[in-house]
Amino acid sequence: MPTEFIMPKVDMDQEKATIISWNKAEGDEVKQDETVLVVETDKVAIDVTAPATGKLVDIRFKEGDVVPVATVIAYVLGKGETMADIPGRTAATAAPKPAETPKAEAAKAPSAASPVAIRAAQELGVNINDVPASSGRISREDVEQYAESLKAAPQQPLSEAGKVAATPAARRLAREAGIALETLAGSGPHGRVQAQDVMAPAPAAARPAAPVAAVSTGERQAKVVPLTSMRQKIADRLQASFRDIPHIFLTVEADVTRLEDARKRLNEIAARQGNSKVSLTAMLVKVIAWGLERNPYLNASLVGQNIHLWEDINMGVATALDEGLIVPVVHNANKLPLRQISESITDLSKRAREGKLALSEIKGGTFTITNLGMFDIPQFNAVINPPECAILAAGSVVRKPVVVDEFDSIEVRPIISLTLSADHRIVDGVVAARFLNDLVEGIESPETML
Repeated sequence: MPTEFIMPKVDMDQEKATIISWNKAEGDEVKQDETVLVVETDKVAIDVTAPATGKLVDIRFKEGDVVPVATVIAYVLGKGETMADIPGRTAATAAPKPAETPKAEAAKAPSAASPVAIRAAQELGVNINDVPASSGRISREDVEQYAESLKAAPQQPLSEAGKVAATPAARRLAREAGIALETLAGSGPHGRVQAQDVMAPAPAAARPAAPVAAVSTGERQAKVVPLTSMRQKIADRLQASFRDIPHIFLTVEADVTRLEDARKRLNEIAARQGNSKVSLTAMLVKVIAWGLERNPYLNASLVGQNIHLWEDINMGVATALDEGLIVPVVHNANKLPLRQISESITDLSKRAREGKLALSEIKGGTFTITNLGMFDIPQFNAVINPPECAILAAGSVVRKPVVVDEFDSIEVRPIISLTLSADHRIVDGVVAARFLNDLVEGIESPETML
């Protein structure tokens, strides 16, 4: 029996995915676990691999199609199997319909280009078949160089089919926001509309006005802005969190003088060695991971009627995007040196904003930190990110007068406010307070962690 090739469900609350590019064409031979296509969820782009070894046939969706999870998108024929063996097909209907085959540019790209190059071509609006390879296989660098060479070329905003040339991500965003692609100026090669063109503000004459609805009470008017798919997902997830999880909030303040002194010395060494600087967030992640080792009930999840105390400490770092929020994960943060944590956070945050995170880099978090200090927010409460049981909100560092010794001497010190939101079903106030006390100790006396 031919093997069904289904659209995978890669996230707990995922309902659909958009096909970005096919790496194989109708009739191509594929090997099990070989990347066959790239799809995009609300969060990341994902390489989808073949479920079996054989011939790829009966491709049912093309590039740009939005497909529900668990839908059969193609079949893989094993040795001795034919199209007639596919359920619902007979010998007379075995030939695939032309409309079911991905367009030629997607079909031909795969054999000569890496998945990363194909994704880059999609992002830059480049036909992968037009890209010359510097070696035997087209690389991301080849795509980027080719895209640069096209910038001076005349703008050709229409595709061969007469439609506005746009990336699938741009089409999705425009559809969700109710924006006509015809009204946008594309920044990609040949005028192709990119995702950032849809999200970027434009002059009022450049796009249709947002729908306006009259508020029932009074004569006020309002612009109606549809929720994007990501924004809707965030709304549903956090609403459920606040509804179903009894939050408790505890706040402490910590003197970061010694932590900042240590960071300054580390960064002086980094400058001499040509390394990147260590961020305050990275140091907080290190302290939190140390604190979670001492307080395992804060690194836990409620699963059914059981509390799972996770052995791994995987720190989620909330990262703001233009269209919402994403939480990249630093896995095994308690086992990583500080510099590696800092470099990981910098890299993950950068690629999160570029939409280039792998699925594994946003899954498996056991605790989250969210930091609004850069916006001069002194203190705030955060909503727990399920299935985790706690999240720490870090405010800005504020200089305050504090009592520093038994003689009531007063000095002005840099103080940070930390607010823990914890799941009261798993931890009580005392357990949460002990964790916060450990954090304060780790921040004010970093040598304690050694």
